Amino acid sequence: MEKRRLGRSDLMVSPLCLGGNVFGWTADEATSFKVLDAYVDAGLNFIDTADVYSTWVPGHTGGESETIIGKWMKARGNRDQLVIATKVGSEIAPDRKGLSKSYIRSAVEDSLRRLQTDTIDLYQSHRDDLDTPQQETLEAYDGLIRAGKVRAIGASNFTAARLKEALEISAKLGLPRYESLQPKYNLSDRAEYEVELEPLCRKEEVGVIPYYGLASGFLTGKYRSEADFGKSVRGGRMAAYLDDRGRRILAALDEVSARKNATPARIALAWLIARPGLTAPIASATSVEQVQDLVQATQVRLDDEDITKLDRASSPA
Repeated sequence: MEKRRLGRSDLMVSPLCLGGNVFGWTADEATSFKVLDAYVDAGLNFIDTADVYSTWVPGHTGGESETIIGKWMKARGNRDQLVIATKVGSEIAPDRKGLSKSYIRSAVEDSLRRLQTDTIDLYQSHRDDLDTPQQETLEAYDGLIRAGKVRAIGASNFTAARLKEALEISAKLGLPRYESLQPKYNLSDRAEYEVELEPLCRKEEVGVIPYYGLASGFLTGKYRSEADFGKSVRGGRMAAYLDDRGRRILAALDEVSARKNATPARIALAWLIARPGLTAPIASATSVEQVQDLVQATQVRLDDEDITKLDRASSPA
């Protein structure tokens, strides 16, 4: 399996990242272990999670996904073969949120304990914190990197202006810089990333690891009418995608899928993998079969005609 450098860091990652948001939510511990096994057995090494996963589930307090990944790594003894990414900053409780130096120092210890590891490969600011100076946040990360607790840092859900500001502070003060950006980006959700973030990331060599690579499942092709919305817990989100443009996207995916003898999900992810400047899309799975479908996306090679067809059908304009 090919590996790609993440930004300017020394992290080498597979071209598809496994999302851990479902672990402990729609995938219980046993199922999560099977999904993780299937992903790694296919030769991939990049796993993304967050400390806030999955506080939205009744009875959960956060850290459930990290805990499952930590148990799995300990059981398999494979920590050194993996690139583990997690995040800090989203609200877990009223007094557990943000990117202040004191909170980051506390939160990282909780994540390390749950992950049962000494080092987090990629530690990401989950959401921008306008109440904390960016210099303070970057200084906190600097301390963690110097202590060997973090290897590289990334940003998630940042605007281009705020990411640019952070990169300038890092360069001016000699602080660690965000080596990756995690934006919402897929065939359906394009404009927010492409207009301002994409040129900035390419210019500054910031790796891009977009989430919602399959638009919450819309790009799998299983939601083609309102009657299909009940197929999953995410089905309610499909109304935002299933308009005239959404149907054009599905039709283009169907056409390219038939030509490549691949599923729509594989084609949608292959389009992201082929995008210049993009390191690895993130996609989650709740079964071994889904993992196998995702992994196949790394083997699909889209030609110029395929990409042009998908580009035109999904054009934000």
